[in-house]
Amino acid sequence: MYVYLNNAATTKTDGRVLFKMSKYYSELFENPMTSNYSPLAKNVEEEMENSRENVAKLLNVKRDEIYFTSGGTESDNWAIKGIALSNWDKKGEIISTPIEHMAVLKTLETVKKWGFDIKFLPVDKYGMVDPEDLKKLITKKTLLISVMHANNEIGTIEPIEEIGKIAKENGVIFHTDSVQSFCHIDIDVNKMNIDLLSISAHKFYGPKGVGSLYIRKGIDISPFMDGGHQENELRSGTHNSPGIIGLGEAVKIATNEMEEEKKSVLFMKKMIEDRVKNIEGININGHPEKRLPNNLSLTIDRVNAETMLTYLAVNGIIVSAGSACSAKEKSASHVLKTIGLPDELAHNTIRISLGKFNLVKEIEYFNEVFEYGVKKFREMAPK
Repeated sequence: MYVYLNNAATTKTDGRVLFKMSKYYSELFENPMTSNYSPLAKNVEEEMENSRENVAKLLNVKRDEIYFTSGGTESDNWAIKGIALSNWDKKGEIISTPIEHMAVLKTLETVKKWGFDIKFLPVDKYGMVDPEDLKKLITKKTLLISVMHANNEIGTIEPIEEIGKIAKENGVIFHTDSVQSFCHIDIDVNKMNIDLLSISAHKFYGPKGVGSLYIRKGIDISPFMDGGHQENELRSGTHNSPGIIGLGEAVKIATNEMEEEKKSVLFMKKMIEDRVKNIEGININGHPEKRLPNNLSLTIDRVNAETMLTYLAVNGIIVSAGSACSAKEKSASHVLKTIGLPDELAHNTIRISLGKFNLVKEIEYFNEVFEYGVKKFREMAPK
């Protein structure tokens, strides 16, 4: 049996998405920027606009506020660098958290070199931001607040609506990386006062290499790539039209099936939680209630995560030790260290992330293999 429990790293592309995309690689392959004289290109352009509309509807925004990108990393880069470039002369401050995805943290390092000040909000042992801390940290020089909607490693959902309210009251632009949450939990950018929002299709059963950035109308943001006139002259580069159309189809499917998926993954997650509670020396990281429905971060006393990952993989089960983007790194997770785990325990932590294609029998198999592995590795560990 092969059991894939690493859906936070990437998801299997839905067959309906692949079917929708297929003809845009073959008979409808033309560049949508030539739609003024090619009827086939016009067809491609129209289908891309349908995708834009699908994203806009789910976020409760206008279609012309959605811009297509190559994925979450580009969207995060554009959001932060674009605001920085638009405020180049006056510089200013950007507020974020130390547990953001590296796409945000590395971008903040770059804009710091450009002369912008970077401030980090503290988080508690669950990885949760306290909005009161934001009120203390914000100043008249603050240009941008960037706080992820839900953490990719421990699943904690941040108080985005409260953060957005504070940002709006202070006239500060608010960006959120919603790569892990979009199409999995509800997002209403108007209710949450979000100005910029990043998504990536491969996290919700769409294709890899495509995403989008929501930009609220009226936000002064500069392009950070030079080139052609695509995406209202803000994002250059030939459109990945099959990917964009696949993204739109994945959003359409999620709009209809998100609640059903939530129930399914919550049920299977509880199966794992109930089994784990009976094993001594295992701690669940992240907020106990305000968390993604599919995420489970486990710290296993006296069992190294790499050893457990290898053992599970040999038995056909795929989980991770943290963010896929940092999977090759041997240093302890910055997220786990920030929430207070010492290096030893951080190196004993695995992440299980469920998806809509997982089955109950797979979770039953995982539970048996996992519990047996914990027992055997502890027997072999030094006392």
